[in-house]
Amino acid sequence: MNAPIRALMALVLAVALAVPGVAQNRGADHSSDRAGAFDHYLLAVTWMPSFCALTGDARGDDRCERGQRRGWQVHGLWPQHADGSWPEFCRAPHRNPSRRETARQVDLFGASGAAWHQWNKHGSCTGLSPSDYYALTRAALDGISLPGQFEAARRDRTLAPEALEAAVIAANPGLTPGMLLITCRRDAVYELRLCLTRDLAPRPCAPQTLLRACALDAARMPAPR
Repeated sequence: MNAPIRALMALVLAVALAVPGVAQNRGADHSSDRAGAFDHYLLAVTWMPSFCALTGDARGDDRCERGQRRGWQVHGLWPQHADGSWPEFCRAPHRNPSRRETARQVDLFGASGAAWHQWNKHGSCTGLSPSDYYALTRAALDGISLPGQFEAARRDRTLAPEALEAAVIAANPGLTPGMLLITCRRDAVYELRLCLTRDLAPRPCAPQTLLRACALDAARMPAPR
């Protein structure tokens, strides 16, 4: 991405952030968020080697133990509004998941605590029961193919985020640019985010959502360990 385009994206993002509730939802008043009142979903899948290098190692996250060879790991399935904002921590019409229920999601989220957090923050806003939310998240993940060459890598690599996006599109007929984005943290690829209808069909992302796409020309992609 050349310098003029980066500068334009930075300007657009700055303007969007100046409008409450548009580009980000941090600090918003969620007292009016209602379960089931949303437009579509965002499926977030984290590249765990980046998470571990940037955050997980420092806090001793069990998912970062060496030898696990973790690559892509679902972060969550998040209700979204049409303007790119999102509800959080809704008053759910269902009971919270039990420890047994969250423990059954370890293969999906990597940890029962992560399963609980995703339900509490995002699943509570879907209007679904915990078991149905977890089942829907699993179905959303099963509905996409993640390019295997990255999880098979034995060495760190550096690549253009656009190349990773193109590999995901090539592995999923029907996906087009604008339906997904690659995010970065610091200098590393961090997440793949895919916009889905409430029926889990790929759909174009809101323009405000796409503003969170990685703006780096090249980003590190640490190898699984």
